[in-house]
Amino acid sequence: MIDTLTIFQWTILSLTALCIGMSKTGIQGVMLLAVPYMAMAFGAKESTGIILPMLCMADIMAVAYYKRIADWMTVLKLLPTAVLGFFVAIVVDNLIPAEEFRHLMGWTLAMALAVMIWSEIFGKENRWMKKWWYSAIFGLLGGFTTMIGNAAGPVMSVYLLSMRKDKMEYIGINAWFFLVVNLLKVPLQIFVWDNISWGTFSLNLAMLPIIGIGAWMGIGIVKRFPESAFRRFIQIVTILSVAMMLI
Repeated sequence: MIDTLTIFQWTILSLTALCIGMSKTGIQGVMLLAVPYMAMAFGAKESTGIILPMLCMADIMAVAYYKRIADWMTVLKLLPTAVLGFFVAIVVDNLIPAEEFRHLMGWTLAMALAVMIWSEIFGKENRWMKKWWYSAIFGLLGGFTTMIGNAAGPVMSVYLLSMRKDKMEYIGINAWFFLVVNLLKVPLQIFVWDNISWGTFSLNLAMLPIIGIGAWMGIGIVKRFPESAFRRFIQIVTILSVAMMLI
């Protein structure tokens, strides 16, 4: 597969690897700027099989660095319905054409974005976050979007921002949650969707050094981010990524 890639595909793949590394170690959401271009370069569904192993590699790097910073109770609240979201995505896959995946991803993220804006406006009065179903809904939506297009970042951003997690706890929860979720997705994408192969994995291995550079950059940048600026950055990137998917 490596021999058949165009310059455009190599460029998008390299930028995506860099963004994945940065996103997983602190610059949350920046990867979503690359997701629409991966869908254009490789196909919406096919691109998920190329991106997933790179995500797993970056997740391992992030957990190795932030291993002591995580709220496991928050992670465990999300996981059961996240797994359910995988199977909802598989059912949806059999009901709609592949070319509509990109718009489906966009509209799903638009709903999450609407919740984020609502939470920012009425956050102090938001009592939903204390209900058991609040975490369950975001777990389901996160599992669905990550299976459809590795695009659960905005969902987790909305959820953790609404839960008022600080910067480092936010990153630690993301690292552990996505490591578990992405590893669980691998067998499904190999045996159900058949979009991970030795050919695509060879691309992932080629991108490993770039992922490492991105991870190193993310750690350095996030240390310099003030808490308020970090929160605002996540919101802006989420809005941009949703707009790009709906165009």
